[in-house]
Amino acid sequence: MGGIVDGRIVIVTGAARGIGRGHALEFARQGAKVVVNDIGAEVDGTGSSTGPAGEVVDEIRAAGGEAIANGDDVADFEGAKRLVESTVEHYGDLNVLVNNAGILRDRMLFNMTEQEWDAVIRVHLKGTFAPLRHAAAYWRAKAKAGEEVDARVINTTSSSGIYGNPGQGNYGAAKAGIAGLTVIAAREMERYGIAVNAIAPAALTRMTDGLGRQVRAQEGRFDVANADNIAPLVVWLAGEKAKGITGRVFNVRGGSISVAEGWIAGPGVDKGERWDPAELDDVIPGLVAEARENALTNGKVPSEG
Repeated sequence: MGGIVDGRIVIVTGAARGIGRGHALEFARQGAKVVVNDIGAEVDGTGSSTGPAGEVVDEIRAAGGEAIANGDDVADFEGAKRLVESTVEHYGDLNVLVNNAGILRDRMLFNMTEQEWDAVIRVHLKGTFAPLRHAAAYWRAKAKAGEEVDARVINTTSSSGIYGNPGQGNYGAAKAGIAGLTVIAAREMERYGIAVNAIAPAALTRMTDGLGRQVRAQEGRFDVANADNIAPLVVWLAGEKAKGITGRVFNVRGGSISVAEGWIAGPGVDKGERWDPAELDDVIPGLVAEARENALTNGKVPSEG
């Protein structure tokens, strides 16, 4: 098997099902050696199983590719360290980290429990930070030793985080954090040969099945909601032609790809000295009226269609 990431060594977290499974299979098709990481939990994060990850590995090997399964919990700091270290021990190196693991525990904020908040933040945000931290330390050490490093990290954010979606305060906060972490990590790590980007995917998976946002296509037509549609962009971001692209977030759904433009400083005013609160009666409403509206969950500004 050969392709645009031929010989690259890749970790994909949350790779047993859905979008992550699609990533793992496409990386293998394109020649990468893949570590399929997944604890085999349910959508809400409960339970665990080694079976699903093993099934993906079997599928990759049956097609002539190279893969191993890993069941470490990426939201556990030591578990994430073991994941990185075992990958390097088995394959001799690490080139690409795809942070995809996640769970859902949707609830309106006034009903959300502390445990529901903590669980989602832990898996998504800490489960992105911990593998990224250990992979970055590995690559930085190589760079400082004089070795050439061309490493890639692809994180997974969401429209719920960068645009906002009611009922997903915990998930959206974690995903917004991942988008911010992506930009910061890209700026910190570029000097060491590490590019860090993120995707905000939209697809029909176990996690989105109950949200009612995606509809399956009729037989014979292109299925925009198919989770496998996300992988081509992720694999490309790990390839040679993506070198130099870093700190970006990409929306991807079906055959549609766009660059998400982050927070920018819009209309403003500077008095040059401290404001009196009463002076802001006319100032703030005027600035808000001049500013563009916040984007909808689909990333579009209402007044701009």
